[in-house]
Amino acid sequence: MKPEQLVELLKERLGTEKFDFSYNRKDDKLRLDHKTLKKGMEIHLPGILAKYNERQEKALEDVIYTIEQTFDAMEKERNEDIFSLTNIYPVIRSTSFPLKSKEGHPFVVSDHTAETRIYYALDLGTTYRLIDESMLPKLNATADQIREVARFSVKKLPTDVKKDEVAGNIFYFVNENDGYDASRLLNEAFLKEMRERIEGDMAISVPHQDVLIIGDIRNETGYDVLAQMTMHFFSIGRVPITSLSFVYENGELTPIFILAKNR
Repeated sequence: MKPEQLVELLKERLGTEKFDFSYNRKDDKLRLDHKTLKKGMEIHLPGILAKYNERQEKALEDVIYTIEQTFDAMEKERNEDIFSLTNIYPVIRSTSFPLKSKEGHPFVVSDHTAETRIYYALDLGTTYRLIDESMLPKLNATADQIREVARFSVKKLPTDVKKDEVAGNIFYFVNENDGYDASRLLNEAFLKEMRERIEGDMAISVPHQDVLIIGDIRNETGYDVLAQMTMHFFSIGRVPITSLSFVYENGELTPIFILAKNR
């Protein structure tokens, strides 16, 4: 598919009644402006095309969903019916993720590991809005209060796991599809509980925001399987975080580089 074809598909699915479309061929970017909200967003087309070539209709549905939810969040924010401390959760992002919003407001963040950083989100039901410093007065809270509220909120998220065994190694998956699967990495009580269940090395991966993988690594092959699994999820995630995994030991996360082999 060519970029021009993708633009036409998006116009067809999203509708020109609601949005103005402006395609920059030189930079391969599509600008969408919501006619009512008077706000817009830019879409980098090559990244979407790469996912479309791999996943076809599913990739297109993901893009449409993200666009619609983003503008829905903008509308709710304009009506100021979303600002409540009870709706705040932490989210994990790569350290390469921007530190400021598109409007130039610094996000509320916390350091985490060499590969990851903690951001904070205002939950909107089907999506969320990352909290920046301009939102603090509306929330009537300081940045430290936001961090504290989120620390307790993540403990309330369910931690059901699915289990799989590969080559004598056990892998556990958290995949609730609530937007905060990777955030369970910040639930220390959950990690300690899993550590007690694990017989071998405990390895953790957060390839994208909608999955958390915990490995009970009992032999060398286990690391290879984890590496391939993590890279796969990293390549298909809507919001990729890191293709590296972590060893969890004594309450600490240490990034590890695994050179995966085909077995």
